[in-house]
Amino acid sequence: MTRPDSNGVHRATPEMADLPRPGDEPTPTDTARAFDELTYQRAKAIIGRYPQSRSALLPMLHLVQSVQGHVSQQGISFCAEQLGLSTAEVSAVATFYTMYKRRPGGQHLVSVCTNTLCAALGGDLIYKKLCDRLGSDGKPLGHEQTVGEPGATGSITLEHAECLAACDLGPVLQVNYEYYDNQTPQSAAELVDALRRGEKPDPTRGAPLTDWRTVERELAGFFDDLPTSAAGNSAADETLVGARLAETNGWTAPGMPDNADLPPVPEKK
Repeated sequence: MTRPDSNGVHRATPEMADLPRPGDEPTPTDTARAFDELTYQRAKAIIGRYPQSRSALLPMLHLVQSVQGHVSQQGISFCAEQLGLSTAEVSAVATFYTMYKRRPGGQHLVSVCTNTLCAALGGDLIYKKLCDRLGSDGKPLGHEQTVGEPGATGSITLEHAECLAACDLGPVLQVNYEYYDNQTPQSAAELVDALRRGEKPDPTRGAPLTDWRTVERELAGFFDDLPTSAAGNSAADETLVGARLAETNGWTAPGMPDNADLPPVPEKK
């Protein structure tokens, strides 16, 4: 993606700063040095889960992020070599999904929902508050920018996110994809202040807070402590109101007939 400057000249946006350029491709030696033997073993385990190796690309990219904190050019080459893909194919996926970051990020990823309902309830105000709170020298922090040394304790990458699927609890934000519901600008500011101090406040729902690289490793399918990672309530009271009303009143949905007539499958043309 490029964007025209004041003179109408198209220049690369910050999001494109780490994309490959001619001559930038890492050598196999460079890639091997970037990842240890355990990462190679985990890559083979991921590939073994799928009948076609290319299907393993998404968890492989999460594995790369768990090691380097972002998807580097070495990470692109690593995935391509392991899966028998071109670096262009891997780059196309890594730049399509917002969960894959092209620049080193913080210990924590803070995602503020700014979609319609959360925005109307205060999500935009929360995002602005955090941009100002985490900025410096009078300049607010921007989308996908990091405060602190990337990866260091207390460092934070901030992003505004589309719907986080918690409209009944808005406005919401996530830290490393764990939910913090019913937020206000002040409560959100207090949360990031605690993160900056190295604390890990408990999420409203879900597992105890860890750090972003740990969560990325879990998204790749590797858990240090699966029972702990799966601990915590997964639903809030607001989410369960309908189910409880139905149970109290004996409401049930019609059952599926044993011999239901299914619509015909359209012929391929």
